[in-house]
Amino acid sequence: MSLAADADAALFPALPGTEPAGPPIDPRFEGGTAFVDGEYVPILEARIPLIDRGFLRSDATYDVFHVWRGYAFRLEDHLDRFERNMGKLHFKIPYAKAEIGEICLECVRRSGLTESFVLMTTTRGFGPRGTRDPRLCTNRFYAYAVPFVWIADEAARGRGFNLHVSGIERIRPQAVDPTVKNFHWIDLTMGQMEAYDAGCDTEVLVDSEGHITEGPGFNVFVVKGGRITTPEGGVFDGMTRRTVIEMAAELQNPVTERLVAIKELVEADEVFLSSTAGGIIPVTQIDGRPLGDGQPGRLTKRIHDLYWGQKAKGWLGTKVYG
Repeated sequence: MSLAADADAALFPALPGTEPAGPPIDPRFEGGTAFVDGEYVPILEARIPLIDRGFLRSDATYDVFHVWRGYAFRLEDHLDRFERNMGKLHFKIPYAKAEIGEICLECVRRSGLTESFVLMTTTRGFGPRGTRDPRLCTNRFYAYAVPFVWIADEAARGRGFNLHVSGIERIRPQAVDPTVKNFHWIDLTMGQMEAYDAGCDTEVLVDSEGHITEGPGFNVFVVKGGRITTPEGGVFDGMTRRTVIEMAAELQNPVTERLVAIKELVEADEVFLSSTAGGIIPVTQIDGRPLGDGQPGRLTKRIHDLYWGQKAKGWLGTKVYG
């Protein structure tokens, strides 16, 4: 499949909005549907036990995919990653991969959504009273679908983010494997608070050697002289990150994965972020200082338009309805 022709025709159109609502639904499920204890329930009625170790100790893994115009984007890839990460944490649940996918899609259908943000998670659960042995716990699976969630509002996506380089160190991969999607977000959350205090929109954390890593729910790409680079090591292999790497290769502009110094970020021609909750997001300032001409960059626009243009056609999508 060649994407170059579509990319060359891209004109950075107005950022996409939402489609009309899906099929008629039970009013109770308006706003979202969850799957808990084997049953589908309205999102605001979903509950987990307070003694679940996923809640008490962040002993869980999760994955998030999105539905756009009635198509679940890269569903099989998300399911493969979720299954792999459950294995790394020694989780076992009574649902096969295909069943997990169907549960997630049913959450979307019951909510009547054509644009949706869908989460699946497995927690350690809990075991017999008085034990701390994780092997004795019954693992628990949850899922939910809610309306699509944007990492930035329309105005912020149009002007680009003001990105703060935080002095907070990202949890080291030797301690917590970042490729296993997890809820260990205190470092990211404190970095976000630091960014707000600095008058910025969001932040990127650094590693112990001062290289950039990732931010809360997104990966970072740096463009210099037409060459695209993204941090390697200490970061989550985001699905949108993976998609950008694949698209760039199709455009004969391959992405290099390596350590990226703060200096390279600050002196870049362009910087953009990738996230399930927003796609391709331009960065136009670093700590209040304009990046380049202070506008979304040419290559950022090209990748942005290609990403949304292809997705509007159902690219890499699984049809939710029908």
